[in-house]
Amino acid sequence: MEESYGNIFGSNLVGSVPAAISGEGRISTPEVTGANLQTFPPAIGGSRGQGYQTIGDTSDAGQQQQANNWKGVFSVSSYTQYFNVDTDIVLNRLLSSLNPVSGDFSQKIHANPDLYGLVWISTTLVFAVAALGNCATYLMHKKSDSSTIWAFDVNYVNVAATAIYGYALIVPLGYYFLLQYMGSAVSLIRVWCMWGYSLFILILASFLLVIPFEILRWILILIAGTSSASFVGLNLRSYIQSDDLIIVAVSAFILQMALSIFIKMWFFA
Repeated sequence: MEESYGNIFGSNLVGSVPAAISGEGRISTPEVTGANLQTFPPAIGGSRGQGYQTIGDTSDAGQQQQANNWKGVFSVSSYTQYFNVDTDIVLNRLLSSLNPVSGDFSQKIHANPDLYGLVWISTTLVFAVAALGNCATYLMHKKSDSSTIWAFDVNYVNVAATAIYGYALIVPLGYYFLLQYMGSAVSLIRVWCMWGYSLFILILASFLLVIPFEILRWILILIAGTSSASFVGLNLRSYIQSDDLIIVAVSAFILQMALSIFIKMWFFA
């Protein structure tokens, strides 16, 4: 009787799954290694896994991850890390931009580059040159002929926004591709950060350019432009390890000086 019951439990019944018996008589269950089918939410623009996956072709998972990365480009939350700076850090970097001779700004932003300079300093410079440029024009008209009717030129805002935003975005982007072509492992965020802070001294100079003395204006803008251009040129040294350093630094110096002279001639003429 006991033997018949043993035959029943040991028999291969229809629809049953035979258990795997280990050498010591214990029943072992199969293990699935690397099973991570659901990691939610997907890491947009990050490297924290492959996001939500389903059982299927691995190419589908790769396409899904690539789509998530592209979504991160258009997601505001992807850029919040570049504004994660406190007041002390920003003030320290602003003061460093006023001392171009040190040339260590690239080291200060290496671990935590930010886009504060690119966005807020550029925006401040746009409204500063537009408003103060109109004020300077008014003072010059009053100095030459007090009876002249003067009107606020709103077009200054459009010209300032186009010139400054275009310069702050396109010029660093061009130098990023140039440095990549030269074999330098440079980050676009760091280049944007450096160029953004280089514009800070032009904000300070724009307040002094209101003074209605043409010779003094030229002296002030040349000093500010030289300081800003030297800041960019000297900090580019840390990204270039070849003989082309002089060409890159001089070209950056010339472009920065050109922006300074443009601000003087268009808004403070």
